[in-house]
Amino acid sequence: MNMSLIAAFVWVIAANVLAMLPSNDNLWRRAYVLIAIGVPLLGWVTYENGPWIGLLCLAAGFSILRWPLRYLGRWVKRKTVGEPAE
Repeated sequence: MNMSLIAAFVWVIAANVLAMLPSNDNLWRRAYVLIAIGVPLLGWVTYENGPWIGLLCLAAGFSILRWPLRYLGRWVKRKTVGEPAE
């Protein structure tokens, strides 16, 4: 196992430990830090191990950071489709 996969594994463990700690802001600050660290890490993993391993790590990141992705999807939909009529 090379260093990029070890770093990705450490990122996953750190994300799980951070998710278990109590937070006043619903873990958003931690999610921003994990995203900022995870994006270059994902590029490194993909560069060293190929696109299939990179896609597996991307799926792992998506499963860990699912709430920020849901809010991003809702925001994009709201910006492209527009506000729903009430």
